[in-house]
Amino acid sequence: MVKHIILWKLKAEYTEEQKEEIRQGIKAGLEGLAGVIPGLVSITVNADGRLASSNADVMLDSSFENEAALAGYAVHPAHQEVANTKVRPYTCKRACLDFEV
Repeated sequence: MVKHIILWKLKAEYTEEQKEEIRQGIKAGLEGLAGVIPGLVSITVNADGRLASSNADVMLDSSFENEAALAGYAVHPAHQEVANTKVRPYTCKRACLDFEV
C-alpha cells in the first residue's frame, strides 16, 4: 500500500470566510473521488480544527493499492477536474509525501 499526503497553503488574498468555503470545497471535491478512482483505497481531507501553530490550511491523507494506482490517480480525469477547479486556483504552496506502508 502507498500513502499520499499533501499539505496546501491557501492564497493570502482570501478572507477567513472565503478560506473556509474553499477548504470545504476542497474537502467535498477530493473526498468525492472515493469509489471513482481505480486503486484508491481511502481518501480523507482535514480542513477543520487547525491549531494556531499550523502553517498549512488543508491536508489530504490518501491510500492507494500500489504506486501504479497513485500514478493513475494523478492523471485520472475526475482527479484533474477537482484539482483544476477546487484546489490549484486557490492554493499558493503544496508539499507532498508519498511512501509505502
